[in-house]
Amino acid sequence: MNFPKTQNWEKIERRLNRLKKFSFWLSLFSVCLIIFDLGFTHRSETELYLTDFYLIALVIGSTTILVRYTVSRQKFPLKVRFFDGIIFFLNILLVFIKLDLLLESLPFLKFFNNMGWLYLALLIYFIREFSARRLNYNRELLNPAQLFIASFLGMIILGTLLLMLPRATHEGISALDALFTATSAVCVTGLIVVDTGTYFTDLGQTIILILIQLGGLGIMTFASYFSYFFRGKSSYEHQIMLKDMTNSEKIGEVFSVLKKIVLLTFAIEFLGAVLIFFSLESGTVQVFINKVFFSVFHSISGFCNAGFSTLENSLYEPEFQFNYPLQLIIVVLFILGGIGFPILFNIYKYLTYYFRNQYAKMLHPANSAHTPWVISLNTRIVLVTTSALLIIGTIFFYFFEYNNTLQEHSWFGKIVVSFFGAATPRTAGFNSVDMSALNFSTLMIIFILMWIGASPGSTGGGIKTSTFALTTLNFLSLARGKDRVEVFRREISDLSIRRAFAIMSLSLMVIGTSIFLIASFDEEKTLLSIAFECFSAYSTVGLSIGITPQLSSASKVVIIGTMFIGRVSMLTILIALLRRVKYLNYRYPQEEILMN
Repeated sequence: MNFPKTQNWEKIERRLNRLKKFSFWLSLFSVCLIIFDLGFTHRSETELYLTDFYLIALVIGSTTILVRYTVSRQKFPLKVRFFDGIIFFLNILLVFIKLDLLLESLPFLKFFNNMGWLYLALLIYFIREFSARRLNYNRELLNPAQLFIASFLGMIILGTLLLMLPRATHEGISALDALFTATSAVCVTGLIVVDTGTYFTDLGQTIILILIQLGGLGIMTFASYFSYFFRGKSSYEHQIMLKDMTNSEKIGEVFSVLKKIVLLTFAIEFLGAVLIFFSLESGTVQVFINKVFFSVFHSISGFCNAGFSTLENSLYEPEFQFNYPLQLIIVVLFILGGIGFPILFNIYKYLTYYFRNQYAKMLHPANSAHTPWVISLNTRIVLVTTSALLIIGTIFFYFFEYNNTLQEHSWFGKIVVSFFGAATPRTAGFNSVDMSALNFSTLMIIFILMWIGASPGSTGGGIKTSTFALTTLNFLSLARGKDRVEVFRREISDLSIRRAFAIMSLSLMVIGTSIFLIASFDEEKTLLSIAFECFSAYSTVGLSIGITPQLSSASKVVIIGTMFIGRVSMLTILIALLRRVKYLNYRYPQEEILMN
């Protein structure tokens, strides 16, 4: 008879669940208070009250961690216990430092006697409590496409409100301009109506940086990964949704792919920030902390293909336009970000196999090793298309601009700037030359590169390299009289061809509509500048020839819509709006339609 013992455990679990709920809402309220604390000007007495509340919240959060491990029967993985142990220790350390209990005996801890560490600890506390919550996903309420769109809309609305905080800008910002900036950051576009470096404060620039990071990878990626990290499980419906988002081959690989995406992103951005830091010439960025922020900002903006810069004229500033190592570092960042995570993982898999195979051949030279199909067809198509676009774009940019924008550069500088100019239109958005001074022929090349954009499964936009490659292969196949599309001894499925042409058609529809509307609202603008703006917005590039701040309110709304549609794709929006038809057990007779 174990009924009393079982009942006692049920009571303990109910009380523990109440404590978890209270801790979650406390952490959420603490984050809201931090936003109020940083975003608004208030009296010094209020700051003291807020600090006391923060310390109480940290003590309760640490107590919750202890209760989880001493009362609950749940078994936590070693990585979670290690993480919670570090958080518990740091929380208690910060409380002791703020109460002046350790500074006299350990003066070196003054480094942690800063409100920034307190804010960071509370933010981690919120992430920990939020991730521990159960995320139930109901496909009947929202399909994956609708949830994907809703997550971006939510980020844009929240970002707009945060950018409108009094202390986020120096002189305030209108709701429309805040919405434009937030949309541009979340959709990793880079078009701006106000200068990022001078108009926004450090808080405003930090908000933009967070929006870029969340928008580049998607809020669902971070939320799902941390939820699985702390809970160790997820619903089947949730895994199916994530399988589509991460392009995983199997449901069992979903969270492994999520982990790789998050870790690879942070690793590349960290390495990029370090290289940018040491590539800066002395005197260009004065204060050490500003130099660190500059490096981190441009590394994240580069890898996420956002195109945002704290410099007024991007890399065309006099102190940076001849810094070729900096340009090469940034161009590598946005090429890695734009090539796509599935491609990077496949290349890593191939290199791992290759070196293992070579090592096996060294040990046993007489044995022949079987070479499997390691590099996927998707990887081959993307790598060939990307390389061709970069090489052709560099050559055209070099010859078209040799005696124009490249005239002041050395022979090596001309090659670097040409390579940068060929890579940045493919959704990166940085510029190292005066965009308004480019030749017409160069602008036409940039139009094509912007429209094609980056690769699928990446942080970039555009119709994607694979779409462009499939449509090219299709008309070559038709010209040769073939009834199917073949490449690398593989046959492309009809569904892939249909999707490619649908994406191309929808992109031209959206861009054409945007051009028509802006030409109606701003009749004084030239058609070339309007078309450049619309192509840049749809492909989330961020390049402009200088008309963005002068657009009317109606035209700004059009650009906002174009950026959003370009980021989530018109095909995704149609899938979200139209009900999917079930497979039918009949087929109509086929007929040929005259085309030419």
